[in-house]
This record gives sequence, structure tokens and C-alpha cells, in this order.
Amino acid sequence: MGASYSVSVRLQRLTTETAHVSVPITPELLRPSVEDPEQLIIDTEKLMEFAIKQGLLSATRWKPEGDAVVRSHPIQTPPGSD
Repeated sequence: MGASYSVSVRLQRLTTETAHVSVPITPELLRPSVEDPEQLIIDTEKLMEFAIKQGLLSATRWKPEGDAVVRSHPIQTPPGSD
């Protein structure tokens, strides 16, 4: 049998997961409206910041969404170097 050769390619598998979190509306999340400073509205940037913090908690339940995507890793390194 003749010699066999191969090339190692580094792959990456990405799995998308989703979770729903509930962010309580607290005074920290409110800001005055631009049109009417007397009216308070939700600061959506702060809302998303709080939601992301909840997503980092171990109690957050994540569910896979669809199949994993396998593609070549953007940085190719020799086997065993990572």
C-alpha cells in the first residue's frame, strides 16, 4: 500500500441558542422623553444591558435554535497549539 498524506484543517461549530428573560421596569430603566421631559419612557439601551446581564446568569434557560453551523475557522493553527 502506498504512502498516505493528509492536511489538518481547523473547523469551528457555532450553535445559536435563544432565551427569554423578564426585565423588571425600575426607575433605573426610565428616562425623560425628548418631546416631553415631564414624561418618563423606557431607556432601551439600559433595558438591553439589563437583559444581557440576565442572560449571563446560570439560571437562564437557553434552547438551541436550529442546527449547528460548521465552517472553517478564520484562524488556522497547527493541531495541539490551541
